Amino acid sequence: MRVESVAVCRRAIKAAVLPCVALMSFLSGVAFHTGVTRGDRVEAASDQVFQLMIYHTLPGKAPALESIFRDVSKLQARHGLNAVGYWVPEKNDPAWENTFVYVLAHPSRETAEANWNALHADPEFEPYFKAAAPLIQQTNGNYQVDLV
Repeated sequence: MRVESVAVCRRAIKAAVLPCVALMSFLSGVAFHTGVTRGDRVEAASDQVFQLMIYHTLPGKAPALESIFRDVSKLQARHGLNAVGYWVPEKNDPAWENTFVYVLAHPSRETAEANWNALHADPEFEPYFKAAAPLIQQTNGNYQVDLV
């Protein structure tokens, strides 16, 4: 008799688990949807802007472009252009083949524009530009760079 009552209890517990899980999921969804679990809205403390650039290079030239950017980064920093990071994506994804990714942070859009203009006007920048330009794909004279 004792073995039978244990088996009955186990079946009852198993039968109750699915409805309990469903009820908990439903209540969690309701709490999230109604805002019970939401915190206060957070806003940025500044107008900081991030700039993502994806350069499409000629086949096999992405590492060379990365090297040029590594060298020019000190000159860019002097003009307030702060690199967050730059890299050549792994070669195991064909969608990213022959690309170089570059991310910058700026205090504001206006500052970004002024800093870029100052860099491009600096005579020290010209050799870096001349070295990088032949590595980047072009279509109708436009460099293939995705800018976000």
